[in-house]
Amino acid sequence: MKRVLIFSLTYYPRFIGGAEVAIKEITDRIAPEDIEFHMVTLRLDSDLPREEKIGNVIVHRIGMTRKAPTIADLQKFPIKWTKYWYQFAAARAAGRLHRQHHFDGTWAMMAHSCGIPAGIFKKRHPEVKYLLTLQEGDPPEHIERLARPVWPWFKRGFTSADALQPISTFLKRWGERMGFTGEAEVIPNAVNTAHFSRSITPEERATTREAIGLAEGDVALVTTSRLVKKNAVDDVIRALAHLPENVHFVIYGIGPDEAMLRELARGQGVGSRTHFMGQISHTEMPRALKSCDIFIRPSRSEGMGNSFIEAMTAELPVIATQEGGIADFLFDAKRNPDKESTGWAVDHDSPEQIAEAVMNIMEHPEQVVRVKAAAKKLASEKYDWNLIATRMKALFDRLLVSG
Repeated sequence: MKRVLIFSLTYYPRFIGGAEVAIKEITDRIAPEDIEFHMVTLRLDSDLPREEKIGNVIVHRIGMTRKAPTIADLQKFPIKWTKYWYQFAAARAAGRLHRQHHFDGTWAMMAHSCGIPAGIFKKRHPEVKYLLTLQEGDPPEHIERLARPVWPWFKRGFTSADALQPISTFLKRWGERMGFTGEAEVIPNAVNTAHFSRSITPEERATTREAIGLAEGDVALVTTSRLVKKNAVDDVIRALAHLPENVHFVIYGIGPDEAMLRELARGQGVGSRTHFMGQISHTEMPRALKSCDIFIRPSRSEGMGNSFIEAMTAELPVIATQEGGIADFLFDAKRNPDKESTGWAVDHDSPEQIAEAVMNIMEHPEQVVRVKAAAKKLASEKYDWNLIATRMKALFDRLLVSG
């Protein structure tokens, strides 16, 4: 049996994003007799134990806490600074754990914050193999600006890695630009395609739409997004002002921009057609998606974007930009004539193009049927967690055997 130590800023059961979901989906599918996973992560919540086993991961929590912190609390002193402290404290904690468990490999989930302790640990223990996963959704230039105060350590997070696993071609190019020269394999995030493909009854759909506030004949645009600038929820609100009165926008997600977005909707005269539904679980997501009509997220930047694949699997037509990793799977009839269309592409910061795409979908149902079928086929063939976990297990086997 091999042992691998994961560096991740947060983990279940609190503050779960795409990176945390990826870790759990992958590790749950790798037999514990093959690889025993450990993790160094922030504790944050004083109600959480310092150590527990979650699935196939033994979680070791460190750092400052408060009782039941909210997302807003994470932006306040002292917890706000804990993620910076983590970059060096996690390396020390890893050293202590290594003396006890003798790890064969380490796995950094994202370069920013996690690549730094992994790089420090690698320098101290060069015999332990190191895998760097790139999951970042923010623009690389923005991440690099944030990393300037710790640039030598940040850079080492790339250059000292034995293997690189970016989740998109876009992030692979970034890793190489940052100095990585070893084995790099694009292995994307994925979805539970069986879960998102499941049908809902007409009664479930009607009940969900009624709870949102939709009337018969309304067309519901939907997004599942963190409410931050990069996800461009504001552009959809601006586009709504150019669309018929029966077009509504349903928003699942929370974030620091919520108050601004509510005010924008009121200012654009579409407050009654913009529905802020808050956070929902992955269990509820298929029903929420299938109760709407068009998925939309015109991201200003994106490392990959699981939400798009979830919507494709749920058989919704998808409107998106082709920023970052989205270009790996969102193919547009006009912009990608050499590929089978899987969605409708728009430029970033273009509410007018969003409105045009919505109208195109509403006016061409035959085309929508073809595009939805192609998108679902792509998702099931390339973006299912069972397939991705198998590829990750093969990557770990190559990496750890070579040590």
